[in-house]
Amino acid sequence: MKVVVLGCGRVGNAMVRDLAIEDGWEITAADASRDALDRLAGLPRVKTRQGNIGDPAVVADMVAGHDLAVGAVPGPMGYATLQRIIDSGINVVDISFFEEDPFGLHDLAVRRGVTAVMDCGVAPGFSSIALGHSETTFDELTSFVCYVGGLPMIRQWPYEYRAVFSPIDVIAEYTRPARLVEQGREVVRDALSGVEPLDLPGVGTVEAFNSDGLRTLLKVRGIPDMKEKTLRYPGHAERMRMLRETGFFSEEEVDVDGTKIRPIDLTAKLMFPMWQLPEGEGDQTVMRIAIEGTLGGRRIRRTWDMLDRYDDEQGITSMARTTGYTCTAAVRALAAGLYHEPGLVPPEVLGRAPGVYDFVVARLAERGVEFTITDEVIES
Repeated sequence: MKVVVLGCGRVGNAMVRDLAIEDGWEITAADASRDALDRLAGLPRVKTRQGNIGDPAVVADMVAGHDLAVGAVPGPMGYATLQRIIDSGINVVDISFFEEDPFGLHDLAVRRGVTAVMDCGVAPGFSSIALGHSETTFDELTSFVCYVGGLPMIRQWPYEYRAVFSPIDVIAEYTRPARLVEQGREVVRDALSGVEPLDLPGVGTVEAFNSDGLRTLLKVRGIPDMKEKTLRYPGHAERMRMLRETGFFSEEEVDVDGTKIRPIDLTAKLMFPMWQLPEGEGDQTVMRIAIEGTLGGRRIRRTWDMLDRYDDEQGITSMARTTGYTCTAAVRALAAGLYHEPGLVPPEVLGRAPGVYDFVVARLAERGVEFTITDEVIES
């Protein structure tokens, strides 16, 4: 196998290292940043290529000659990058959190004979794989909720938050309207709305708020209630709402003494350094998936709980582990022939394929990302 990873930030870096352990695989790490690539220098079976991934011609050149590509670029670049990979005829697993409708790429993928798995991180990603698998095991599903968030181990004023993936994608969680399913109908709620406390073992009390994480699950029919909520330490949502409502996240230019600037650019300049996770400081990823339905004539609530923490031995953040290792498990699943249908493939579709869910769970467990799964009878 020859695999190219486009984007070698924290998550991309972890994926390159994980894929490089496979005997007989050749990995190409591609990024615009020389510093990002230098962190991978000397790894066996890994070569690096520097170039502007925002240029479609560069992307086509970088993926040429590979069996499979991994997309790990920031959301604003994600759709165009995925489109170029598909157009090049290369199978791909992607984690970029882009805003565009991904199904616009389905016909292109079919024509090119490309299997293009999208949104294959921790959530969306594993959460959707779990739902897809549940569709094949439950008699009927009635609700799905995913609570998920990356949290710093050290709570520090004023934000009590560190961005452990692309910060511009974090802001999208605070501005992009949240699409949910209630009583069988798609509804839209403001991001950061519906704040509720949640007590989680090993973490304590956190707050959960609506975010636009269902993505392709909005196309899943027959489940009357579905939502995703992002987790932060208490008080964070109110601070972000204040900034949003004041206009600090706006992309519309304002005139400041004759100079036009976008507020979000200034906000990013000031905020992102404060969100930077210092080298060696730990983070944790918390997720709870709760799916309800009927199974063998009983009403069952099946819950997946996961608490993963920073790997200080290898210096890999928890968000990079949980996101990246779900993606690399999907890469291995494609390489093993567990899924091969051409087209745009949401992770819930991948999860319906025989053997994929168990394969992904096993690969994550091998890397220390483990789930506690419990079934509760909620009514006879």
